Amino acid sequence: MPDQQIEAWRAYLTERHATRPSDLAALEDVLRAQMRVLVRKGLARDEAFLVALKRLGGVDEGTREFAREHAAGLWQQFVSSASGSERGRHARPDGRSRQSMWTALALAVAAALAIKVPALFGVVFDPDRSLFYPLNIGFFTLPFVAAYFAWARAVAPARRLGLAAAFVLAAVTVNAFPFRSAHANDPADTHALAMLHLPIALWLLVGMAHVGGLWRGNAGRMDFIRFTGEFFIHLVLMALGGGVLIGLTVALFRAIGIDAEPLVQEWIVPCGIAGATVVAAWLVEAKQGVVQDMAPLLARIFSPLFALVLLGFVATMVGTGRGMDVERDILAALDLLLVVIFGLLLYAISARDPLAQPGLSDGIQIVLLAATLAVDCIALWAIGERIAAFGSTPNRLAALGMNLVLLANLAGSAVLYAGFLRGGLPFSRLCGWQMDYLAVIAGWAGVVVLLFPPLFGFR
Repeated sequence: MPDQQIEAWRAYLTERHATRPSDLAALEDVLRAQMRVLVRKGLARDEAFLVALKRLGGVDEGTREFAREHAAGLWQQFVSSASGSERGRHARPDGRSRQSMWTALALAVAAALAIKVPALFGVVFDPDRSLFYPLNIGFFTLPFVAAYFAWARAVAPARRLGLAAAFVLAAVTVNAFPFRSAHANDPADTHALAMLHLPIALWLLVGMAHVGGLWRGNAGRMDFIRFTGEFFIHLVLMALGGGVLIGLTVALFRAIGIDAEPLVQEWIVPCGIAGATVVAAWLVEAKQGVVQDMAPLLARIFSPLFALVLLGFVATMVGTGRGMDVERDILAALDLLLVVIFGLLLYAISARDPLAQPGLSDGIQIVLLAATLAVDCIALWAIGERIAAFGSTPNRLAALGMNLVLLANLAGSAVLYAGFLRGGLPFSRLCGWQMDYLAVIAGWAGVVVLLFPPLFGFR
């Protein structure tokens, strides 16, 4: 029913107010984002639509007129559908929920079994002896997460085949590359870059499944950002619990003279990683509202902390006159820091009420953006000097490209955020910029994974 109501609202704005398609799409993104937040807090979808419509009417005259003219009809539809939903819940208690749980568990078991298939061909789960699993771990986990969302979102069969084909093509391509790695502890530069960037590119395929195969509109993609943050929280908590469980298991068996470490290393750890990834995705969907309130809290806590660290770093560099070292490990750490901050900014934007007025937290985000831009520019200068003095390497060019990609995003975000704070731009413009940029980030990761190895002779 809410989809029909949204269509009626769209038709009203188009006919009565001649709203431009771009503006209408932005308004719909805000409306659907509000509905998702309200549904997560326990409201029915029809009720969420009414509340979200009222909030949007506070900033859009056409929506306000639509709500005023159709108030009686919308309320009657809500009462009727709510009664029907209540009867349906009594008739079939939690049927979909149980089906979702069993589907997720089946996929988790399938992932756990799949990750042991290479062992049949003598490939052991030991990163110190083989680089197979560090490169391919995403193929033993993320396709099963994508399969769960393809089922949950009822993705069309053609799109399911497209997603499966993309995973298969990526797996065949990266495993066909003749990387010139002398030893597992000393991988080739392009091999190491592929291991770092491949999960980023594959995660976009999970996002395609999460939004139902339709990569358009900011609301679905913004919900995917929220899912990503909550998924990471669940996965970390499960990893911590699993680490304690493994430690206790080894200690208990050691007490009776049995070494359980081979079993743990060869079975429990790989199968646990694969299965836990799917279970974490299901938990985020099944327990919506339990962790989602952490998003604004984490953003409020860590945004000022990261801003202080970066400002302190820039001030120290200026005060001491010291330059930045751009060796391999330093580059990796710096890029990781910038990616983490980029993720934090995305998470903060996804957790923010798009209709709320600018506040202190928005000012902190601007400070964080400015500090991150300064650090990114310093890093780019240092990388450029290094390339000019010693020539280009895969690591330096990958770092240069990632920093340029992030620089463009951060600069655009700063301009749009400043426009929002001045009152000239709606917050949805910033959301749209970030959502569109997800494809740029994943695209650059794909370039590093697929083009860097052959361009640099797989060294």
